[in-house]
Amino acid sequence: MDRRQFVTNSAMAIAGLTILPSGSLFAKNADIVRLGYIGVGLRGRNHIGEGLLRDDVDIVAICDIQESSLKYCREQFVKAQKKLPAEYTGGLDAYKKLLDRKDIDGVIIATPWQFHKDQAIDAMRSGKYVGCEVIAGITEQDHWDILKAYDETKMPYMTLENVCYRRDVMAALNMSRQKLFGELIHLEGGYQHDLRGIFFNDGKSFYGKGGEFGPGTMGESQWRTQWNIDRDGDIYPTHGAGPVMNYIDINRGNSFVNLVSFSTKSRGLNAYLDKVAPSSKNSKIKFKNGDVTTTTISCANGETVTLSHDTHLPRPYSLGFRVQGTEGIWMDVANAVYIEGKSKNTDQWDKASEWFEKYDHPLWKKYEKYAEGAGHGGMDWFVFNGFVEAVKQKKQTPIDVYDSLTMSVITPLSEKSIADGNKPQKFPDFTRGKWKDRKNTFALDDSGF
Repeated sequence: MDRRQFVTNSAMAIAGLTILPSGSLFAKNADIVRLGYIGVGLRGRNHIGEGLLRDDVDIVAICDIQESSLKYCREQFVKAQKKLPAEYTGGLDAYKKLLDRKDIDGVIIATPWQFHKDQAIDAMRSGKYVGCEVIAGITEQDHWDILKAYDETKMPYMTLENVCYRRDVMAALNMSRQKLFGELIHLEGGYQHDLRGIFFNDGKSFYGKGGEFGPGTMGESQWRTQWNIDRDGDIYPTHGAGPVMNYIDINRGNSFVNLVSFSTKSRGLNAYLDKVAPSSKNSKIKFKNGDVTTTTISCANGETVTLSHDTHLPRPYSLGFRVQGTEGIWMDVANAVYIEGKSKNTDQWDKASEWFEKYDHPLWKKYEKYAEGAGHGGMDWFVFNGFVEAVKQKKQTPIDVYDSLTMSVITPLSEKSIADGNKPQKFPDFTRGKWKDRKNTFALDDSGF
């Protein structure tokens, strides 16, 4: 059985999960989920690719303001021998015409961060499920505005945080739920990834050695680089925060209480430009964002969480996960696990693979073949499937609006902490106290994950 047959041959249970009001626009357990895509740059086309492999997804319409992105997208449909979708382009408001369509059940938003809030709110108000790439909003108020739209419409909003489904992350979650680590005490995660070649290119490739950014370049250098000039904080916290939240039941019996952030000096991007484009005027830019931002969060149940943003310096990729409790620890950088009394030798690391093979998450065991070939080691299939199944079954998304806002609001809070001389910031409670009684259902069964 291949990935395309998955939808036809897999029966998804929905017991125990929130069902949306009967006034919703489409039928429960619909055979086909009709999607619109707002933004079909590189990340958007990754999601297009996932949709084209499924017989239960009909990509009705796409929107982008760049002809080059639309062109690449058309080629995907031709190669997949699928009907070309309707296209909306011509200006920043073109997506609103897409949202006017009555034949779309949900939208995938993969535009630059500054557009996410308005596009998501407009989509919810048009009666459509929202699957949005990170980040949710730029300011703290943006996050409250999204919550207000959710309260008004009850249309689910899901941050498409794929790392929540990474195989080792889910294996460690399985171990945590079986108390292998004991009572959890401290957790770490982050975004530690050399992005210098993405911030700057020569307009000929998405990852290059050029020294330019903004108009005339390709990919994220058109917009993401500017955030490092204008802002100082953890501007990409969700890869670390999303998985960590599941380990300690944030918004479901636990909550973040306050946050404090620190930022180093900024030297990495200037040093990089001096090497690859010494004559570039950009090598003289004063980048506001420090090379390494460290954020520590306290929790209602007594745990601490440390997040790191580190994208300006030479380093191999790592998200820096650490899950530590009274009985043991996992550290992804070391690729190691130690469980007291159960590891082979006292005070010596075991290879993480030895534990993760034994405690591989049941969802990965069951659906491994369907995730083969999907982006980011297969986790893109899981996050996309979670969104599609929620739309299809007319239920809440596995990463809900409260989770989405909580992991995203770390950005403006970290900025404020740094600007205020590293003062702690009170963490907003988007659940308005409901976290005390909510239960964690993430990846506990195969009803959409």
